[in-house]
Amino acid sequence: MILLIIGLILWTGAHWFKRLKPDARAALGMPGKGMIAVAILASVVLMIIGYRMAAFIPVWHPPMFLKHLNNLAMVLALWVYGSSAAKGAKAWPAYKLRHPQLTAVKIWAAAHLLVNGDLASVILFSGLLAWAVGSVILINRAEPNWTPPAPAGRPTYIRLAVITLVMFIVIAAIHLWLGVSPFSS
Repeated sequence: MILLIIGLILWTGAHWFKRLKPDARAALGMPGKGMIAVAILASVVLMIIGYRMAAFIPVWHPPMFLKHLNNLAMVLALWVYGSSAAKGAKAWPAYKLRHPQLTAVKIWAAAHLLVNGDLASVILFSGLLAWAVGSVILINRAEPNWTPPAPAGRPTYIRLAVITLVMFIVIAAIHLWLGVSPFSS
C-alpha cells in the first residue's frame, strides 16, 4: 500500500509543482518539462504496482446496482473529458465548464468509489478525486478570469458520441482482460 500512497503523492506533487513553486519550476526551463513527465510516469507506475500489490481490506460492500450507476457515470466522464478535445469551439459541457477534464476525473473517481469498497481503492480514487478538486482550486486562484469558448456544431457532437462509445467499449474490454467485470459480479 505504501507504493500506492507514494505514487499519489508524486502524482500530486508533479502536477502542483508549477502552481505551488512557479519560480523553482521556471528555473528548470525546458528540461523541467521532461523531469515532470518522468515524475508523472513514475507516479502512475507506482500507483498501479501499489494498487495491484495491496491486500484486499474491505471497508464497505457496494451493492450490485451501483455498477450500473458507475457505468453511466463513466460514459458521462468520457463525454465530459472529450468535450474539450476539439480545437476552437467546444462541445457541451466544455463551453460551460472551466475545467472539463478535471471534472471528468472527478466523475471517474467518484464513480469508482461507488463500486470499490476495499481500502486500496478508497485510497486511490479518493486521492485522485482530492487531487482534481485541489487542482481546480489552484488554477482558479492563479487565473481568476475565464472566457468560455464558443459552442461546437453538430459534427463535433457526432464525433464525440462515437469516440465516447468506442472509448467505453475499449475501457470495458481492458477491465475484462484484467479480470474485473464492469457489468457483473
